Amino acid sequence: MDKLIINGGKPLAGTVTISGAKNSAVALIPAALLADGPVVIENLPRIQDVDIYCELLQEMGADVLFEDDWMEVDGRSMKLMLMPNGRIKKLRASYYLWGALLAKFGEAQVGLPGGCDLGPRPVDLHIKGFEAMGAQVENKNGVMTIKAKNGRLHGARIYLDLVSVGATINIMLASAKAEGVTIIENAAREPEIVDVATLLNNMGANIKGAGTDMIRIQGVERLRGCRHTIIPDRIEAGTYMIAAAATNGNVLVENVIPKHLESVTAKLREIGAEVVEMDDCIQVLGRPIYRSIDVKTSPYPGFPTDLQQPITTLLTLAKGSSIVTDNIYSSRFRHVDELRRMGANLKIEGRSAVIEGGSSLNGAKVMATDLRAGAALFIAGLATNGTTELEGLEHIDRGYENLVGKLQTLGADVVRVGLYHSENHQR
Repeated sequence: MDKLIINGGKPLAGTVTISGAKNSAVALIPAALLADGPVVIENLPRIQDVDIYCELLQEMGADVLFEDDWMEVDGRSMKLMLMPNGRIKKLRASYYLWGALLAKFGEAQVGLPGGCDLGPRPVDLHIKGFEAMGAQVENKNGVMTIKAKNGRLHGARIYLDLVSVGATINIMLASAKAEGVTIIENAAREPEIVDVATLLNNMGANIKGAGTDMIRIQGVERLRGCRHTIIPDRIEAGTYMIAAAATNGNVLVENVIPKHLESVTAKLREIGAEVVEMDDCIQVLGRPIYRSIDVKTSPYPGFPTDLQQPITTLLTLAKGSSIVTDNIYSSRFRHVDELRRMGANLKIEGRSAVIEGGSSLNGAKVMATDLRAGAALFIAGLATNGTTELEGLEHIDRGYENLVGKLQTLGADVVRVGLYHSENHQR
């Protein structure tokens, strides 16, 4: 297995260009299947999740061309088929195939998703939406079988008991070609939802209110091909912003939408880092001493759960006591034991990490247990004065394009070693 060797203690400096949003890409690709023609998705990140989706779509008979940072998807030759576990288990966002296949064929048979193990992430809100639109849902032996009565869903008014990005997008996909009007109340407002709605509208869908807590979808008969550019990845951008602060660096993060990062910017300024916002880039200048703060994750525009683990690392370096509370995922603290191996002083109390900061981190052999835990640990490795060996890179590959190359461009002493080197990961 591959691992990163990180010789820390070097402030990051220079410019890093942010890739397209992972959390958009994994929803936009299945959305493209609904068109009666080719859809070109640009600014696509070359990450493992996208590679797996490409393989899944080709297995289902779709014509897929994936070159550099763009993909052309033509779903006209697709056949409805059982999609059991296998690759599905490697991809959390495979549940978007439920909504896309329902809209395209009126039914779907797809294995339950995999991806990072972050504790309970029930799909009952997705099922609630499908059933409200007239689908019958059966879970048998780990395969979800979903069928629309008479082959087509109908519009419905759906209230989400919890704000859910996945359920909001899946209901949008399923309802795009449904009969009548679907209204999603208490919808998630993340920028990635707006991105998916923009693609669908460019294809001819009639979706209004994306980015607010109420989305209205008027179903249409047909959707056409189009060209769409993915928004920048705010989580990747936030990761590099936090890494710049953790290493007392000076980094210009370009190809971003600063408004999408306001919660991250606010917390970095609160601890004492300098953050300068420009039109499409953000500069972060670190400081040798930081103040302790409290962080609570919440749905957008609040602080994102996907950056909870990276900012926990940063706060181990701040003077005083900090508390980081994750209100989205109760089990997203598996990085804590690894940070303790590196000398951090923190403990878990319920949904919170209680951090006694200010002590130096030491290099160690550590393991990434999920995607953002990997981000937290490579930031920790960059901030130490020793050598860190980070394993579990298959998790990091799911969400960070060309991580080693980008870090090296910023002056980091980091290499990837091991038996497996895919062409995509070395770009």
